[in-house]
Amino acid sequence: MQTVKATGIKWLAGGLLFAILWPSASTATKAGLTVAQPLVIAIVRFAMAATILLFIAHGIKGYRLPTGKEWKHIALYGLLNITIYLGCYVVAMQTVTAGIGSLAVATNPVFISFLSVFFLKEKMKWPVLFSLLICTIGVVCAAWPLFGNATVTASGLLLLLFSMLCYSTAAIYFYSKKWNLSLITINGWQTLLGGLFLLPVVMIFYKQELNHFTATFWLSVIWLAIPVSIIAVQIWLWLLSINPVRAGLWLFLCPLFGFVIAAWWMNDEIDGYTITGMALVIAGLLISKINTKKSEVVFD
Repeated sequence: MQTVKATGIKWLAGGLLFAILWPSASTATKAGLTVAQPLVIAIVRFAMAATILLFIAHGIKGYRLPTGKEWKHIALYGLLNITIYLGCYVVAMQTVTAGIGSLAVATNPVFISFLSVFFLKEKMKWPVLFSLLICTIGVVCAAWPLFGNATVTASGLLLLLFSMLCYSTAAIYFYSKKWNLSLITINGWQTLLGGLFLLPVVMIFYKQELNHFTATFWLSVIWLAIPVSIIAVQIWLWLLSINPVRAGLWLFLCPLFGFVIAAWWMNDEIDGYTITGMALVIAGLLISKINTKKSEVVFD
């Protein structure tokens, strides 16, 4: 553990950059949705990110290809983490504001802790159960005044929460397997396979007149593929390698930066409900860390 370096400028800069980039995905997605169908944005993002990751993994680093059952494990992980999670997420963002999207993403560690009770046979801890309730109330509270003018719909919010559940399930599955591959290799192939599983759905619902490959589209996709899918994830993995417990604390800043970015870029309104909801989510995340041990694994 590089605990000395972790307290320095590098740790601070890395953590802040992650906390800014990670929630920016919601705003970038909303921008892309103004000119294209959600799944079209997703499939182009996956193709771009996978190409870059696999080129680095096999072309530059020379890491080996997956073999045998590793392909099965990566395929299932990609199905959960890319096809279902991000597929549902980008569709939900059609009827959910960027700020609410980033707020929901920040609740993932709590969902993961809750699901670990069932899949990893962890002991049920009341702080986790209570924090899940608090975080859910926080998301609904922030979205409450937006239901009236259809900025947020109930179906969109439910689909968003379902996507968070799928992401958390994927994280549990990833943790349950023993991987002998580099993280870049796993990330690259699961992104590619997850995108390929989604391709038939994209082709079925594709409508040419709804997709305009303008500068807005490409800026949205490039941002989602490189700063979010590649840079933010790699920073997160580096933070985890230093200290997983302290790395998790950076997630508390994600809702704050997420709403600020959404207000600046998409003119999302910040009112009393927003602030209360954000405070509840942050409180829920803090509660979920009660009795956390240093050996705990925190997923992105």
